[in-house]
Amino acid sequence: MENTLIAAIALVFILEGLLPFVFPEFWRKVMTEAVQLTEKQIRIMGLVSLSAGMALLLFFS
Repeated sequence: MENTLIAAIALVFILEGLLPFVFPEFWRKVMTEAVQLTEKQIRIMGLVSLSAGMALLLFFS
């Protein structure tokens, strides 16, 4: 269980770092636009992301 959790966290770090490493200008543009979002829009994006992750876990595990 511990190894799986550590591997999952490591994959999150890898995926989070991939976009700014490969496309730094695009990442900067996205972050600039993200700062201008309302709290509600950010929460909706978070909910969609959580739901997609849960669906992937349910279907592929």
